[in-house]
Order: sequence, then C-alpha cells, then structure tokens
Amino acid sequence: MRLAYAPYILKFRSPAGTSRGVLTEKPTFFIKVFDENNPSDFGIGECSVFPGLSPEADGNYGYKLIELLANMALGVETDLTGYSSIVFGLEQALRDFAGGCRHLFFPSAFTQGRESIEINGLVWMGNFDEMIERIDEKVAKGFHCIKLKIGAIDWKKEVEMIEYIRKKYSDSTLQIRVDANGGFSMDNALPRLKRLADLGVHSIEQPIPAGMPELMAFLCQMSPLKIALDESLIGVYGKENKISLLDTVNPAFVILKPSLCGGFSGAEEWIRLSEERGIGWWVTSALESNVGLNALAQWTATLNTTIPQGLGTGALFTNNFESPLRLDSDQLSFDPSIQIDNSIYESLDWRY
Repeated sequence: MRLAYAPYILKFRSPAGTSRGVLTEKPTFFIKVFDENNPSDFGIGECSVFPGLSPEADGNYGYKLIELLANMALGVETDLTGYSSIVFGLEQALRDFAGGCRHLFFPSAFTQGRESIEINGLVWMGNFDEMIERIDEKVAKGFHCIKLKIGAIDWKKEVEMIEYIRKKYSDSTLQIRVDANGGFSMDNALPRLKRLADLGVHSIEQPIPAGMPELMAFLCQMSPLKIALDESLIGVYGKENKISLLDTVNPAFVILKPSLCGGFSGAEEWIRLSEERGIGWWVTSALESNVGLNALAQWTATLNTTIPQGLGTGALFTNNFESPLRLDSDQLSFDPSIQIDNSIYESLDWRY
C-alpha cells in the first residue's frame, strides 16, 4: 500500500471571527492510500490541521507527512503520537480504501439515508447587531439549540444579547450554549458563570484557558452553570493522562474534535472514559472541508447521540468539495444518491 499527500488552502466565504482573530483562509492537507498496481482507486482522508490550536502545526508537520509516506511504502508503522490531525486523516483514508473507495467511512442507517443527526446552530462572533441577526436567522431556519461564540464584544453587550434572546425565546424553545474559548479569568469567571446561569444558558465551553486543571476543577465544583472542556483535551495523550484530567476536573461535559484529540480512536477513548464517570459529551467539527466533515458526520451517527451535536455544514468555504451531506432545519442527513467521483481530486498538488 502506498500513500500520497497534498496541501490545500480553504477560502472562507466571508471573514470568520474567532477568539484567535479573523480568519479568511485555513490550510489543510489531504492524503490518499492506494495500491500502486491500481492507483486510480484510492481512499481519501483529510488531515485538518488548525494553526494556533493544533499542537502539531509547526515547521515539522510536512516532514511527518513525508515520514508517513515513506514508512507506508516500506510497510513500517509510524509513531503519530502528538499528530491528531494526521491520525484523523489516515483513519479516514484507510476506512475509505477498505470500503471500496466510495467515501463510506462508517456505513450505517445514516449513510443509507434513513436517519439524521440533530445539530446546533453556530453563531459566529461579530458585532451586536450582526450576532442578533444571525441568531434570529438560525431560529427561523428551525434550530432548537444555538452555540454562541463569546469574547469578541464586551461582556455587557454579550449579556445584553443573551437577554434579548431570552425575551424572545424561552429555554424550553431554544437551548443556548456558549463558548468562551478560555476568555474568562479567575477574577471574573464565577460572577459571569452565575449571570449566564440566571439567563438560562445550558452550558459553557472552556471558560478559562487550558493548562490549569486545578483552577478548572474549582470552577466546575463551584459554578452554577455546567462547564464543558474543549481546548483542555488538546495535547493530552495516553489513557492514564486522560483519566487524570477527567478525575481532577470532573466537568459536566467534554467536547470532542477528533482532528484535535487523537483521531476517531482517540475520541472514542475519551467517550468511554467520560461515560464511566458520568460525564456527558458531544462532537464538534473544527473547520474541516467536506471531506473530513463527511467522515466526521458518519462517525458521529454511529455513536447513538441523544443531544444536538456541533457539526458544521460545509457552507463556510468557497472552494469546498462536493458533499452528500444535506441540512433540513436542524437535521443533518446523508444523501446516498450522491456518488462522489474521485477525479475531482486530480488537480491537487499530490506529493508521492
């Protein structure tokens, strides 16, 4: 079996405001595995690296892909510890190849078009008026759960925005999740968490920065609002280290991004360990193209989820690829009549 990889730059349809600045483009890498005797049939996967968030997003990333390419040709295993995005892409490519190169990574009732996944509506950061408009649009489209990225405007404005939502939509009509991306401090976290709880917010992701498990544990114990770990999972490898984090912090939820927490296999370990401790979870995409998002949705559909998931819809980028995923209201579904032709990837700059 052989492997090739290709870099690719995803272009945002409009600038996307995040806690790490405004994004206009995002790099990613595609990999394909194939039999050298029949190179036209290949399994494809996406190594969705996220500069500024993925620990492996440094000058050695390309060398790791070259090492994987060489080792695959030699039949030698590659140590991918610390390279979650490559594990994520390789698992996709191998599953696609094994399934007949049809982009069926995790066959299920979902890929047969018989089941769908409820997702939350993500409201990107912006000014007050922009975010209010986006919230109303999500509700009008049929979303029953929205996720707000907070931290782009001042705290008083963010509270005012959530107050506006609650005046229009009760907590029985609309569930509100917020993501602070580590934007709070220990000086202001508890009063802010109480204010959000009073406004009927469901939960908050990562109120303080990652890397402070004892302080996060204190917040989880004292907070009237349920806390979910997100960035805190990134860079935590090995079962014992995962157990230590969960037992120390004891969060209400963990947020699973396979491209950032060890691929599908790593995320599944987080799920097993969390469920053993009564900790809830949901899956969130991380700006993957339609290749990675397709695989991520198929995997999520096998997990018997009961709450809204944080999956994207592939509409963010102008140069995305064809997708069998469809969105109707807040239900993400798979159209099995869509047959993706691998020839659409021929123009990529493949390195062999």
